[in-house]
Amino acid sequence: MPRSRSTRAHQQVLDAALKLFARRGIDPTSMDAIAAASGVSKATIYKHWRDKDALCLEALARLHGLDELPTPKTGDHRADMIAVLSCHPPERQSDLQARMMPHFMAYAARNPAFGNAWRRRVMEPPRIQLVRLIKRAIADGSLAAGFHVDIGVAMLVGPMMYGRVLSVLGRKSPPNMAERVVEGFWKAFGRATPASRKTRRKAR
Repeated sequence: MPRSRSTRAHQQVLDAALKLFARRGIDPTSMDAIAAASGVSKATIYKHWRDKDALCLEALARLHGLDELPTPKTGDHRADMIAVLSCHPPERQSDLQARMMPHFMAYAARNPAFGNAWRRRVMEPPRIQLVRLIKRAIADGSLAAGFHVDIGVAMLVGPMMYGRVLSVLGRKSPPNMAERVVEGFWKAFGRATPASRKTRRKAR
């Protein structure tokens, strides 16, 4: 089905804004410049976003693949954790993400309100999903009853953030990072459930 004119204009503005932000920085990029680069009038842009910060937040969320964040429902704690941690931008956008990150970090440091909005939009959705997964694992005995949920989230997310920092510095993170992180997490903290113990006994 062909995309509507409004949908096309929306995407054109996001694409143009990201390219300008990555090349010039966020502060020096005006809404006029975005309008000129996208071919979409400034009046139309303001119908979609209230200001440049709102536009920047959506553009960055899309760049990081957050508009496609999965909702884990398989019941397999490991697979669901891997799905959450594996969410990343398409390969074709990875270079743009690397060029954009220094500008974003500088802008967020100068604008605390923007930084807080970014954390709510970017950090909260996957954190909430991981909290739910860890609590389910505690409830079914896969993790100890006293396991600290927030520490668990930090141990899962921390290595992934480190991998992204490496990519910004031009270094590749280890392959299959999400799978390795989750496997290490379960090796360190996982407990055999009654069902898994029964399966192992049958296999002997």
